[in-house]
Amino acid sequence: MSVSTQNAITLKGSAAIIVEYLNYGINSILFQRGIYPPEQFTSVQQYGLTILMSKDDKIKVFLQKVLDQVQEWLARNEVEKVSMVITNVHTKEVLECWDFKVLNETSFGPKMDPDNPTSSKELKKIQAEIRDVMRQIAATISYLPLIEQICTFDVLIHTLKNSEVPEQWNETAEVRIQNAQTVQLKSFSTGLHKMSTIVNYKMTD
Repeated sequence: MSVSTQNAITLKGSAAIIVEYLNYGINSILFQRGIYPPEQFTSVQQYGLTILMSKDDKIKVFLQKVLDQVQEWLARNEVEKVSMVITNVHTKEVLECWDFKVLNETSFGPKMDPDNPTSSKELKKIQAEIRDVMRQIAATISYLPLIEQICTFDVLIHTLKNSEVPEQWNETAEVRIQNAQTVQLKSFSTGLHKMSTIVNYKMTD
C-alpha cells in the first residue's frame, strides 16, 4: 500500500513535533516541581490535556532560543539527548535531571530513502503517545521528593562530536547526582525519532 508524501512526516516535521513536546514537557516540570510560583503559569490546552505554561518572558525567551537550536540539530540527526537540570540556587547541587533521549530511527525503517527519510505515522497517534508521557510527568509529583529549596533550571543539549556549536554556547560537563534514583517514563515515536523521558533525582537524606 503506497503512502503519499503529502501526509508523510519529514525530518524537519519530526524535529518540530519533538521540540513542541519538549516545550510543553519542560514547562509542565517547572510547574509540577514548584520551581516557580503557580501564579506565574497560565493553562493551555494541548494533546487533549490542560498544561501549565510559564508566563515569565525571560523563561519563554530562553526556552525559545534553546529549542530553536535543538530543532535545527534534530533535523540533521545530531542530538543524542536534551537534559533539563534542576539545581539548588545556594549550594549549586543538582537535585534532579530530566533526560529526554533521542534515538534516530531513520536507519531502521524499511525502504526508507536515506537522503529524504519520511514517516507515514499518523500525527493523531503520535500525539496520543505524547499525551501518555505528559500524564506521567504530571503524576511524578506523587513520588518524587518535595523540593523545598530555592532552585533554578538549565537545559543542556548533548550533540554529536562533529556538530557545529554557536559561538555564544558553552561546553559543559556531564551532570552527576549523588545517590541518584531513576524513573523511566513512557516513550513516543514519530517514526523518524524515538524519544524516551527519564528522571534522575536525589534521594532525600
